Order: sequence, then C-alpha cells, then structure tokens
Amino acid sequence: MCMSKVRGLITFLCLMFGFSVIAQQNKATFSYFEYKGNDEFFNKKMNPAKSYLNPIVSGFHPDPSICRKGDDYYLVNSSFSYYPGIPIFHSKDLVSWQQIGHVLDRPSQLKLDGLGVSSGIYAPDIKYNEKNKTFYMVTTLVGGINNFLVKTTDISKGWSEPILLPKVNGIDPSIFFDDDGKAYIVNCAAPDKELWSGHRAIRLIEYDLINDKTIGTGKIIADGGVDPSTKPVWMEGPHLYKIKGTYYLMTAEGGTGESHREVIFKCNKVNGDYTPLPINPILTQKGLPADRKDIVTCTGHADLIQTATGDWFSVFLGTRPYNNGYYNTGRETFLLPVKWVDSTPIILKAGDYIPIVVNKAGLDSKAERPTGNFVWRDEFTSDKLKLEWNMLRTPRDEWWKQEKNKMIISAMPKSIYEKVNPAFLGRRIQHQTFEVSASMKFIPTNEKELSGLALIQNEKNNLVVGKTIKDGKAFVVLYAMVQGVKSTIAETEMPANASNEAITFSVIANKGTCSFYYKIDKGDKITIAENVDTKCLSTRMAGGFVGAYVGMYATSVAQ
Repeated sequence: MCMSKVRGLITFLCLMFGFSVIAQQNKATFSYFEYKGNDEFFNKKMNPAKSYLNPIVSGFHPDPSICRKGDDYYLVNSSFSYYPGIPIFHSKDLVSWQQIGHVLDRPSQLKLDGLGVSSGIYAPDIKYNEKNKTFYMVTTLVGGINNFLVKTTDISKGWSEPILLPKVNGIDPSIFFDDDGKAYIVNCAAPDKELWSGHRAIRLIEYDLINDKTIGTGKIIADGGVDPSTKPVWMEGPHLYKIKGTYYLMTAEGGTGESHREVIFKCNKVNGDYTPLPINPILTQKGLPADRKDIVTCTGHADLIQTATGDWFSVFLGTRPYNNGYYNTGRETFLLPVKWVDSTPIILKAGDYIPIVVNKAGLDSKAERPTGNFVWRDEFTSDKLKLEWNMLRTPRDEWWKQEKNKMIISAMPKSIYEKVNPAFLGRRIQHQTFEVSASMKFIPTNEKELSGLALIQNEKNNLVVGKTIKDGKAFVVLYAMVQGVKSTIAETEMPANASNEAITFSVIANKGTCSFYYKIDKGDKITIAENVDTKCLSTRMAGGFVGAYVGMYATSVAQ
C-alpha cells in the first residue's frame, strides 16, 4: 500500500476513533446562558450622543492595536491560550465597537496544544497598507511558533495561514509601512548585553512585502528605556509612526503592574538611533493616590490612530481594581484623545486621573458599545457560536453542538485542571459585580461525571459548580482550586424526585466574592454557598496575564 493511502487510512481511523469517543460520552444540554453586568463604576450620567465611557471595551481585552481604512476602524486584542484567537472589532466612531470575528479562527492558524493559559497569543498588531490594499496582523505565539504574521485584502473573508518570522526574536512585533513603499517590523528583544534584570531593547528589521520575508539581520534602535540609569524593565509593545516627516517610536515600560507606563522617542530616519522626547512618560497612573475614586491602574501598551479629519487618539490598556490591586476582569481597552505638546503626543498629562466619561463629537448613540452595564443572553438559536464564546486551547474534537435552541456539550475525559482542550465554553467576565445563570439538563451516570458552570483564571485557580452523583444520589457540588489546591466548598443532595429534572445554576458576584445557587424547574432558589472568596480569579493572586472567564462545562473526570 502506498504511503499516501496509509496516511489517509490512519487519518480516517483517528477521526473515527475521536468521533466514537465523543459519541460514548454523556451529554449536558443547556437551554440558555445569561450574563448581566452591574458595576457601580459604570453608573455615570452621560449623553451617549456626545460622550463615551472608559473602558471602551471592558473585561479581558488587553494590548489593544488599532488601524484605519477610510472611515472604518479595526481593533484587536491579545487572546493568550483561548480559541478562536485575537478578537477583532469594527467601529465608525472609535467608540461604538462591534466584534466582527477573530483573526485566528482555524486550528491550522492557531496551535495552542499543551500551553498554559497565559502562554499563547501576545500583543497582536494590526495595520492597513494603503499601497497594496492589504491588512496585516503580526503577533507572537509564546510557547509555539513564536513570531508570525497573517494578512488579508478582505477581513470578512478571513486571514491567511501564518507566515513565520524566524529572524524576529523576542515578543511584541509591530509592522510599519513607510512612505517609500518599504515595510519594517519592530519588536521587543534581548539587548546585546543584559545589564539588569528585565533589560530589553527594541529591534528593527526590514520586511519584504513581495516575498513575505524579512531582509537582513536588523538592528537595535532603542535600548533599555527612556532613562537607562534608572534600570527600567520590559521595554516592550513598540509601534512606529511617521508624522510630518519625523519617525516616532512609542513603547511601554515598567512591566504590566502599577508601574506600567507609555514612553516615546523620535528620529529623523527610520533605522537610526531613537532619542527620548523631553516629555516622558506620555501616559501613566503610577504614584497616584490609591484611594482615588473610580481607580484605574496599570495603564500602558498604547497605540495611536489619526482620524480622517486629522485628530489623534490613543487606545491603551488599564485595569479596574476592586481592593488593593485585585481585579478579576483582567486588562481592558481604554481610549483618550491625544494632545500634541512641543511635537510630543501626550495621551494623559502627568498626575491626571484616567477620565471615565469623555466627551467626543460625532458619536452614534444607538450603536453597540461593549462596555457599561448590559445583559447578554444566548438561547442558542443559531447553528454557529456567538463570537463572545471561547474555549481553552485548540479544539481537536467537536464536543459541542448547537441545535434546536439547545447547546449540547459532551462530558469529555478532560478537565480544566489540565493543559488540554476541556469541554468548556466561556465568555469574558467584564464586570466586578455581575450575575450569571444557565439552565441545564444532565443525568450523570457515575461519580466522575459533572456538568455545570466554571469560573476560570487558569489551571490552578478556578471554581466549578455542577451536578454529579455520590453514592448513587444526585448532588450539587462546588469545588474551588486555589493555587493548585482543590477543595470542596459545598455539596448538597438534590431532592430524589428532581434528579432527572432540568436544573438552573446562578452565580452572583460582588467584586472579590461569589454566591452560588440552584433551583429545579420553577421551584425555590436553593443556596449552595454564599460569599465565597474569588480573589483566586485575580492576576494578583493567580499570576499570569489573563482575565477570568465564566461558562458552561462538562467532564467525565471530575474527581
């Protein structure tokens, strides 16, 4: 038998085996899922025709990058080890954003197998090249193929397969198109000699747009930060711009915590040595009073955009802590107008607080804004997943099925505690205070089977509320995994006559705590546990770079 036939037979058998495994799994059927945000932070008086709320995209949407084609703006964010990768948004006014898809929405584009939640896709950069009418997105897959780009002439038709960038070492690549038709990639990389822990440099390399490959070896154009004598850490997230004949290099410094800041350099040639501008940083919240109202911290990792009418704006990330630096919502996307002072683009004057309500002309008051307090509900009326749904890592089995106004999830022999693709469909937590409810029918057949809701920060920090059986009886259980230690918070035996009925779970979150309930059909709400500490969902406790998710979960290896 020829090798091609052998490979074909092996592929066929693997697919058939995978399908048979799924067919054998018990299934949970969800009839709806609802998420409702209720943050006091967002209860502001404002006119949506003349003003907007910060953040403009709430919840885990870090490392924003933006571009413009005519009157259309496009925004992307990091997605780390969630699939599909890199949410992409569209707007006409920089404020009313609608998610239109994901850049990396095929398994061939995004191989996340075996990666931790905070590995995967870092700091995507999106740009439009007017000369060849092509969009480019360049990023890093940490733990995988490293730096690569994809491109498209029509975002609605999807993006190319990854084009590898083996000569771009490090992270956070960004592409720049010069007036003469040449293109360059800048990124965060190791310096020639590391002088302190966290010392990084920005390297530039030319990119051949015809053959899609880098040219030469590149060079360091900025080293250490705006003031190397202070030993700043993590000079990263670079972007290049050419404005009125001058090249500007904008980068972040100070790490992802409260010392995060945005700084700027300039040069009279693209590949020269960039010098810091007199006014720096151009954005930070470092050193401000910790007890300030509507506190926003960790600001940085910015990108600049010029409107068709010549105005400048910046998107950047920030966090909204609820208590001493804890935030379960992750890093979010903010927007501010840019003021030019002495040829320097100032995003926010030193000492100023991030404004929550910002005035802006030309807003569509009726368009969607993925921020503020809202209700999001899915009754599974389509055969396609809503764009807000994500899963952990690349799916290799289709363990979910949406049909007849139901979401059917197979209880796979995988769990959220492993670096695998578990049967978990989740959406970002976008509020400090929120409610979630979901109705499910699931009849477990053994003590290893469980289905319900999961709140996930990473493999070692999460909470699961679900239905299982113990000693042949139906139980509702609540598990917490904190710093890798799993414990049972509560377990409640269900009424014997209700074990085969649909069950509705509800979660009420209030900043660092959650309360869990269930009810059968139209019966009374039954308490599972109240005021459970959920600081394990915060970066401050769990580490890493992601925000928390909440969603539907089924497994056959619960114990």
